[in-house]
Amino acid sequence: MTAQIPVRWTDPEQQELEERVEAAELAWLTMDVDVRTLRVEIDNFALIHHQLLGPLYARLDELDALLAEAVAARTGDPEDLRRAREARQRVDDLPDLDALFDSVRERGAQEEAPPPPAAPARVRPGRDAQRIYRELVRRAHPDLSTDPQEQGRRAAFLARVNEAYAYGDTGALEALADEWSTAPEAAPAVGSPDRLGWLRRRLEWLTGRIGELAAEQVRLERSAMGELLALAPQDPDGLLTELAEQLLAKAAARQAELENLLGGPVGDNDGADPDAQENQTMFAQIPAIDAAAVPAEAALLDVREQDEWDAGHVEGALHIPIGEVVARIGELPDERLYVLCRVGGRSAQVVQYLVQNGRDAVNVDGGMYAWEGAGRPMVSGTGQDAFVL
Repeated sequence: MTAQIPVRWTDPEQQELEERVEAAELAWLTMDVDVRTLRVEIDNFALIHHQLLGPLYARLDELDALLAEAVAARTGDPEDLRRAREARQRVDDLPDLDALFDSVRERGAQEEAPPPPAAPARVRPGRDAQRIYRELVRRAHPDLSTDPQEQGRRAAFLARVNEAYAYGDTGALEALADEWSTAPEAAPAVGSPDRLGWLRRRLEWLTGRIGELAAEQVRLERSAMGELLALAPQDPDGLLTELAEQLLAKAAARQAELENLLGGPVGDNDGADPDAQENQTMFAQIPAIDAAAVPAEAALLDVREQDEWDAGHVEGALHIPIGEVVARIGELPDERLYVLCRVGGRSAQVVQYLVQNGRDAVNVDGGMYAWEGAGRPMVSGTGQDAFVL
């Protein structure tokens, strides 16, 4: 007769709590990384948005005020005068955005220690950085310990982890992972009498924290920058470039409208000399054409950057980046020029400049995107299939 090996008794409640805590920890850690990543992305996107687009928005506000003032000066209508005052007041009341963003950084520095000394250069930490960060949070989070001194040590360590993650610094995160690999764990052992109570408190904390993170995620996603970033989460830089080009096109149109308005008579026209009015400088709207209607043998000027040109361009087009057009204007042919960029914003600026300098130039509406959409041929500078970058 063989002896029976006694089966170790396991408290069913504790076993269930162990499983629930493990599942909750996984959900919490996953959500914590996702929310932190989203916060870093939105903060960086907002800073870059301000740096790149802030001056363009300010320019549009100024042009709107100038247009309203020109209309009011022309008509003298009380309602137009009111609109002009309000438009100018909006410009005068604009906050100092640089000071505003500095205050945001300072407030963040008070809430989180130690803070990064400057805004991260990258918009989104890479996959390796996310993976290492997730593992470090899992292993080193203060709530994995019940000892106050150990919790403080873990919190200080995670502050360093958070700083490295905010910069997407994979090397620094790897070094921190090596540092923590020998750190002691400080949670009650599975057979400890304190384990059941700890599991209950842990599950309660995890449940509350998951709810807080879910609310924070919704708040971030519904913020103005969050909704804007959601339009192109994988290519925020491309989104900002596209927005900049749209704003440039709007600014060019408003500039042309203002110049056209100022070129005409101001105030009461009675008794004015018609010949003198006709001799005043008049500024026409920017000439434009659909991509599909550009003649096959047209002289094309592409004002995009080198990487955009290399990805895909029209064979035979002249390539001069927008920042070099003024210096290289002598290279332009005397015939009519059809100017291209990515979506039509930069090219509108160039056309405006050329027309004002007596050149015959036309903006290709929609830029290379419209060209590609119209089925017009393209080539690349790399030998690969051409595409619009």
